[in-house]
Amino acid sequence: MNSIDPRDDRRQNTLMNAIPHICTIFLALLLLTPTLAQADVETQDDRKEILAMPVNPHAPRIDGKLDDPAWASAEFVSDFVQKSPNEGELPTERTEVAILYDADAIYVGARLFTADAKNLRTHLDRRDRHGPAELFIVTIDSYLDRRTGYGFGVNTAGVRIDRYNPEDNEFNRDYTFDPVWEARTHVGDDSWTLEMKIPFSQLRFNDKAEQVWGINFNRWVPERNEDIFWVHIPSDETAWSSRFGNLVGIKGIKPSRRLELSPYTASNAKSATDAGLFSDATDRDSRFGADLKMGLGPNMTLDATFNPDFGQVEADPAEVNLSAFETFFSERRPFFLEGSQLLRGSGPNYYYSRRIGAATRILTASKITGRLANGTSIGLLAAATARDLSLAEPFTLYGVTRLQKQFGQNQSTAGVTFTGVNRDLSQSQKMVDTHRSGALTGGADWDLFSAGGTYQLSGHAGFSHIRGSESVILAAQEAPARYFQRPDADYISLDPNKTSMTGYATALSIRKRSGKHWLWNARASLESPEFELNDAGRLGASDDKDLNAGITYRNTQPGSWFRNYSIDLNSYGNWNYGNIRQYSDLGLNGNLTFNNFWNAYAFVNRQFSGQNDGATRGGPTMRRESGFSLGGGMSNGFTKTTQMGFNLTYGANDLDGWLYRIDGNISTRIGNRLQVSVYPGFQKEDQPRQYVATVDSGAGLPQATYGSRYIFSRIAQTTISFQVRMNYFFTPDLSLEIYAEPFAAEGR
Repeated sequence: MNSIDPRDDRRQNTLMNAIPHICTIFLALLLLTPTLAQADVETQDDRKEILAMPVNPHAPRIDGKLDDPAWASAEFVSDFVQKSPNEGELPTERTEVAILYDADAIYVGARLFTADAKNLRTHLDRRDRHGPAELFIVTIDSYLDRRTGYGFGVNTAGVRIDRYNPEDNEFNRDYTFDPVWEARTHVGDDSWTLEMKIPFSQLRFNDKAEQVWGINFNRWVPERNEDIFWVHIPSDETAWSSRFGNLVGIKGIKPSRRLELSPYTASNAKSATDAGLFSDATDRDSRFGADLKMGLGPNMTLDATFNPDFGQVEADPAEVNLSAFETFFSERRPFFLEGSQLLRGSGPNYYYSRRIGAATRILTASKITGRLANGTSIGLLAAATARDLSLAEPFTLYGVTRLQKQFGQNQSTAGVTFTGVNRDLSQSQKMVDTHRSGALTGGADWDLFSAGGTYQLSGHAGFSHIRGSESVILAAQEAPARYFQRPDADYISLDPNKTSMTGYATALSIRKRSGKHWLWNARASLESPEFELNDAGRLGASDDKDLNAGITYRNTQPGSWFRNYSIDLNSYGNWNYGNIRQYSDLGLNGNLTFNNFWNAYAFVNRQFSGQNDGATRGGPTMRRESGFSLGGGMSNGFTKTTQMGFNLTYGANDLDGWLYRIDGNISTRIGNRLQVSVYPGFQKEDQPRQYVATVDSGAGLPQATYGSRYIFSRIAQTTISFQVRMNYFFTPDLSLEIYAEPFAAEGR
């Protein structure tokens, strides 16, 4: 281990004292940006309009053919514009779209002309995965907030996709939005046609006599990589719903009350084994439960689940974790996925849904989500998990509250989040000694936009509070997130008598997110040593002061051999609250799309030497090695019926540690119904410092450091994985999936 030069402390103190001044500069930069009036986007009078016609005399039959009399009186629009490959030019082929409505639903009809209809790709796929087949999407901003949007799409084979845009960004898409709606397609001689029926019960809108909604249409043709829009948003702008046209003409509709009930039953039987042979001992179990969805007024929805079963949820990927920190997996359970964007803020991860039911079964859970007419979004969640004495798990209550208000011409937002966890520990002293009795976290966050969304000032400020027995709070102080027992840390202290712990976190950032060539960002953040979120949320480590900045140069206009490219330069630095630099790095990244739509990327990062206050697992800080990493990859894009790609990474440090990794993917279509995908991966590494143990030095033993010896070893690891997926699609709504992942890991 290496000692710390006191001069480094002085340098770090000087830098950390500059943080308030840096924050002031951030704010000044925002005030110096162009005024709202100077950079205002198109006004209301400039927006395109499409008129929704009332159904007359009967609603169309949803068969995709557009031969119902109702479509004869509809007003079709066809003034689409290319975004790719030739931005701003007219489409290669004509697209016509019209909208009808009645008291129950909105109907979308489209005729998409093609010179080679008999050779159209008609690949089936799973819902929300349209594959390399032609696609049509309508996105509706039914709140007319110029920030959010509900997307409904269908490909030539009738596969539906639905998604939600939670902010004014085309590529921020939430595919957990799964409404109940219909779509059918038909391939003719010179075009393919489609019909959609979207019930008003699946949309959220304000109760008004006459509706005006934002709307946009998109047609994607993979055979020639052509992407066309009714409202074209330039590729150098980060925007979406704020640029939409207007859907007018819908009158006299009312938000409906919705009620859906889905009961279930499940059973399983386990046979005990003795010496490898089955015995007569069996354990049978049956479960009953239900899911409920109900509308609460025009804009709110209640979701509830009782004794839920998530047997259909895909398993987590295999992983070997030798670090001191837990692995965080993504959520896959439908109840927690739907509407989850209304429970998340833009600050710390106060809410991590995988905490609920991670160690024992869920008794019940419910949530209320929606948006009020004044632009306030609401998310409320409550859940109860069962007591399990065999696993020493207590009965636990969880609560999450999220409120967010949209305001201003540029769709700025501000919100607050609060979470609470309460455990009943009365059944066991062991639970008292091992579980926190309660936790409360929360804070405010904001995203302020100016110049039509070009500039963004974001930040958050929050707190955490946990309580429990002395042994539990002592364990929290000694946890890998903070290691208060470190013998050389003079800015923190270990208190074995504490029964609670309170911390805070705050951050401020500014970025330019739109522009022809240059984009940039800068951020400063703090997480106090006692900050803790891991009862209802997600936190790796606290005790952090961070500064990072980046600049991007991009070209979105095609050249002689490329379609677009970008180059990013980023720097990052981290200090603990003792003002000791933990790490810093400098990275250069590049992305390139060729004219044949193959994609390539490359990166190189330089990691500078610092100190590591967690490597000794509670011992003194030690030197962090310097090093570098580089890599790249290439893929043929998602327009091909056979898609492939690879990624390469290599890294090394100044203690002769090294790592290389290669992984790839190939996915092919056999006919229109079968898809086979394989994802091989190989990683090999030899690292110089794997923590092994801490032992007392004892009298006369050499190499004592604060009375102990911290033992490390080189570690050599090899990991091989080979993920395989096969999908056979019977219909757009029914498929059979086979998934396997042979996985092997070896270490010395």
